[in-house]
Amino acid sequence: MPRSVNHVASRAKRKRILKLTRGYFGARKNVWTVAKNTYEKGLTYAYRDRRNKKRNFRALWIQRINAAARLEGMTYSTLMGALHKAGIEINRKVLADLAMNNPQAFKAIVEKVK
Repeated sequence: MPRSVNHVASRAKRKRILKLTRGYFGARKNVWTVAKNTYEKGLTYAYRDRRNKKRNFRALWIQRINAAARLEGMTYSTLMGALHKAGIEINRKVLADLAMNNPQAFKAIVEKVK
């Protein structure tokens, strides 16, 4: 009796991975083993960088808040300490957005905590 292999499923799996690697350079797009390894490595990078993105944005928000605070004669550290002491619960994302797009509102917050 001949050996039974589910060629339809295995070909569909290969086709799906090769479709996902379209646009890659050289053998990474059309050689099955290379494409599979590249795709799997890409998934690990995606997982890692979803976490790194959060770090990078927090750092960006802190830099923007610091720059705006220094224009008002404070440092980031003293501003955040004063906000905490005053009981003003505002996160860095919103604070950075105010600093960039609404300097009057940011100035009002700084005046309140001084």
